[in-house]
Amino acid sequence: MSYSAQNIRNICLLGHGSNGKTTLAENMLYLTGGSIRMGSPVDGNTVCDYDPEEIRRQISISLAVAPVEYKGCKINVLDTPGYFDFCGEAIEALSVSGAAVIVCSAKAGMSVGAEKAWEYCESRKMPRILYISKTDEENSDYNAAFATLRERFGKNIAPVVAPIWDADKKVIGIIDVLHKRAYEMQNGKRVEIQVPDDKLAVLDELYDALKESVAETSEEFMDKYFNGEDFTYAEMVQGLRQGVRDLSLFPVVCGSAVQGLGTLMLLDTIVDLVPNPLEGSPEVVENADGELEEYVLSDRAYPCAYVFKTTSDQYGKYSYVKVLSGSITPDMPMVNARTGETMKLGRLYVVKGKKTEEVKELVCGDIGAVAKMDALKTGDTLCDSRKVIKVAPLPLPEPCYSVAIAPKTKGQEDKIAAGLTRLNEEDLTFNWMSNAETRQMVVSGTGDMQMDVLVSKLKNRFSVEAELSIPRVAYREKIRKKVEVQGRHKKQSGGHGQFGDVKIRFEPGESEELEFCEEVFGGAVPKNYFPAVEKGLREAVQHGVLAGYPVVNLKATLYDGSYHPVDSSEMAFKTAAQLAYKAGLPDANPTILEPIGELKVTIPDSYMGDIIGDLNKRRGRVMGMNPDGKGNQIVEAEVPMAEMMTYAIDLRSMTQSRGSFTFHFVRYEEAPPVAQQKAIDAAKAIQDLDN
Repeated sequence: MSYSAQNIRNICLLGHGSNGKTTLAENMLYLTGGSIRMGSPVDGNTVCDYDPEEIRRQISISLAVAPVEYKGCKINVLDTPGYFDFCGEAIEALSVSGAAVIVCSAKAGMSVGAEKAWEYCESRKMPRILYISKTDEENSDYNAAFATLRERFGKNIAPVVAPIWDADKKVIGIIDVLHKRAYEMQNGKRVEIQVPDDKLAVLDELYDALKESVAETSEEFMDKYFNGEDFTYAEMVQGLRQGVRDLSLFPVVCGSAVQGLGTLMLLDTIVDLVPNPLEGSPEVVENADGELEEYVLSDRAYPCAYVFKTTSDQYGKYSYVKVLSGSITPDMPMVNARTGETMKLGRLYVVKGKKTEEVKELVCGDIGAVAKMDALKTGDTLCDSRKVIKVAPLPLPEPCYSVAIAPKTKGQEDKIAAGLTRLNEEDLTFNWMSNAETRQMVVSGTGDMQMDVLVSKLKNRFSVEAELSIPRVAYREKIRKKVEVQGRHKKQSGGHGQFGDVKIRFEPGESEELEFCEEVFGGAVPKNYFPAVEKGLREAVQHGVLAGYPVVNLKATLYDGSYHPVDSSEMAFKTAAQLAYKAGLPDANPTILEPIGELKVTIPDSYMGDIIGDLNKRRGRVMGMNPDGKGNQIVEAEVPMAEMMTYAIDLRSMTQSRGSFTFHFVRYEEAPPVAQQKAIDAAKAIQDLDN
């Protein structure tokens, strides 16, 4: 079927890992005829978890699209991973969704994943529905889960369902508060039942609470409510829709996706209360002049589409798009706002998990994919040449966890680089670089699970086995006192010999770069050899005398020397300078400098003591603490980079994943003796390995 923008809903499923998001998406498809059987993550046969890594690990790793057709509406369900290493996928889904369904388990209530999901929605001012899952499982407690939501969000929580439970507090049916009807599941189908007598009072109480919420959405409704008049069903829906849209009301639904209980109720809530794409908040975009402006989605405007995700497999590359205005068709010429180039669209598809169905048009508000557009990247905006705009970049987290990656078989570095480049097109939350100084390829991302998945994908998709290790630290060396030293290079063999003789003063300098000066009198060293001396020293400072790290803050002054009119050459003076360097620096009180970074860690107040204690163990200096206005503290500290290699994992462990941080290099500083010895030992181990 083809749908207009008014009959499209775009929702993303958010929440903690293993809370049942993928199973819920699966049940939505099954109950609406979108799939012929109900899959399970444990069996590895769900529509949304189709990647071999997802099937093997039994968790979601990437965003998947599942279009659900229900009551004349197309609901594009975006299933996202719950584990924080894959938060970039959730951010991509949020960028094209009109509302979020935050899935909370009846066993845990408001988990950390649900808290993070709520924060994402708050930052985007996005309507949301809360869904309490797994109400039929052992140790589930709907009341306790709902109480944690009510405690966290107060009166804004509006339960549109009342659960019916048995003596063991297991939910066996639900009451639709708005329609005052009760349902249970029989043989996989929803069947209407009589509202139990003991639930009539609860139903009236919840219905009155909904009426109060509706009354607060307009003055007209408020007057009607205070006059004791009843709202019609249409007025109730209108008021609830307005409350959801202006974020004064967050409906709560519950159920069991395994049984199918509550799923149709959730779909009803999405169709009735979630705004369609034309009713959503305007996008803030950059126009052709580089100015920011509000962009309202319209089905009558010039065609425009936003690329929010990229995937590639053996069949080619798919660019997932949301149509922001107008409609798009195959072969339509469109301008890529990032590059300014005009390109013809490839074939268009509607995507359901890994399956694609070719279509002739994608309308305003709809989500689909364009095939084989190699020049497109995630975050690109495709526009009509008459109205070029650029959607703001995705607010992806900074990479905070780095590992060195190397092939198990030598000589396959290029294969790893090519594989990482391809994988980086799909996942923008990691980056990689070849560090010439430490001679390592370093990958930086969100956490250890993401790195493990990258290694698995390199093996399965690009046939290269890689291993991970802790990255080497780029130390520096410097001297602390002045020395004067002679470097003399004399070699005699048949014909011309080699002769170079220099006297150089080495002392601590002001600039990081080598500072070369000359004070030669009387032509003891001819001027034409000065560049050779400087070149010899510049090569030499790349390797310090303590552990082979580059030497910084060094001033070298050539003040005397001698030469031979026949045997002297540039090469001889270059060698003499390097001999002087090797002889002089060990006597100049050399020391090792370590890189220091500026750390800003955001944590809830309750974790302050643990974080400060941990930073002290890492030789950190706490510089200050500032509240962020959201109940968190931002702790600012300076910490040696060598102590921060596992901080991303350790911080999650200390704060139950509630903490986040940024860390940037600021300067080099003299390392304490223990750290210096550790650096020297590490350098020696690398030399032994190379030899």
